[in-house]
Amino acid sequence: MSKPAIAKGTRDFLPSEVIKRNYIFDTIRSVFKTYGYLPIETPAIELLSTLTGKYGEEGDKLLFKILNNGDYLAKANPEALANKDSNKMLSSISKRGLRYDLTVPLARYVSMHQNDIQFPFKRYAIQPVWRADRPQKGRYQEFYQCDADMVGSESLMYEAELLQILDTVYQKLNIDTVIKLNNRKILQGIAEVSGQSENFMGITVAIDKLDKIGREKVAVELTNIGMDNEAANTILDLIEIKDINEIATKLSSSETGMLGVSEMNEVMDYMSDYTLNNKIEFDFTLARGLSYYTGCIIEVVADASSYPDLRMGSISGGGRYADLTAMFGLKDMSGVGVSFGAERIYDVMEECNLFPDSVMKSLDVFFVSFDPESHKYAYQQVSALRAKGVSADLYPEGAKMKKQMKYANGTGAPFVAVIGSDEVSAGVMAVKEMATGEQNNLTLEELLEKLK
Repeated sequence: MSKPAIAKGTRDFLPSEVIKRNYIFDTIRSVFKTYGYLPIETPAIELLSTLTGKYGEEGDKLLFKILNNGDYLAKANPEALANKDSNKMLSSISKRGLRYDLTVPLARYVSMHQNDIQFPFKRYAIQPVWRADRPQKGRYQEFYQCDADMVGSESLMYEAELLQILDTVYQKLNIDTVIKLNNRKILQGIAEVSGQSENFMGITVAIDKLDKIGREKVAVELTNIGMDNEAANTILDLIEIKDINEIATKLSSSETGMLGVSEMNEVMDYMSDYTLNNKIEFDFTLARGLSYYTGCIIEVVADASSYPDLRMGSISGGGRYADLTAMFGLKDMSGVGVSFGAERIYDVMEECNLFPDSVMKSLDVFFVSFDPESHKYAYQQVSALRAKGVSADLYPEGAKMKKQMKYANGTGAPFVAVIGSDEVSAGVMAVKEMATGEQNNLTLEELLEKLK
């Protein structure tokens, strides 16, 4: 018999982990709802024609493909099969794939349901996605995204709204963050003033790796796509500028670049009366390699000054996409959105001990009993408490008290009710407060009052 195992890049979650993850999901969901976003769900499986070509060349390589049902080789491209050319053979053996993110499925959804929804359409989704990436700390092949998107308006008010959502969520989760802001038009302007407009997509893919491989290796990647060392260094010098006014001066000859600067300033004007809980800064190195972004781009990282020993990449990201739905036949439908990476948020909170103690309280009171008669009495009390909306549970048999108390401790319940023949006769419960060790005999009504 083979040893049980799970697929690479996936994980099982213990009850304690699920409780903490649900705390993250519930916190994010509550903020989405506060800002008027509506829930939708899309299938885990999408047509490959829906997914392919939306994430750039690098992203397409990370799509999980699903083989066609039945004898998939029967309809395989014979020439590609004979030559063992998997790329050419793919379209004949696989029509479906697992979704890579929640944004492209949203574009497909909006295009298909455009007559059933009103615009601007504000939606949120909290669902798993899959990427055939190399697993490492903070990066998995199956993970949850928590997305909020608006489709159907070009107003930069929504960029500001999403910045506020990011700020509010991380304030509620007690994570100190830095919210980084850039604009793809500024990156296009940098490419233009460097004489490298034709290499724009290659430039964004290269500088998106800056924090992973460093300036020197990014410079090599830039020269590999056809530019000389001088142009590569000009680009790297420009993206390392921190001041919006300075970058505006450098991009004064680029109409596109100046439009990006104007958009950034307008977003910050919307934010002028909002009190930030976290830091926000311009970062012109921010590229986000996904090819569908066209305007403002956003990324969030844990604040290194608060967590100097933490090693984690971005925990949220997003941006503006001017016409994503056009590829599905619905033109002139601009949108903007952000995504929370639940797995990385969990890892940050776990490593930095940021989960509140109250999160782990799944039970209000746990019952233990000495004998069959007291066990039945305890069960009646448990049922009565549950009917009042109190979370209560009972050990299933009258085992040794040491064994029952060990189990009770493991539940994390703040109160344990001990039931014996004396308690049954008196119609009370010996209720022990686990934090203090204090124990009192209480009636059902008195226990309900105490639990309030």
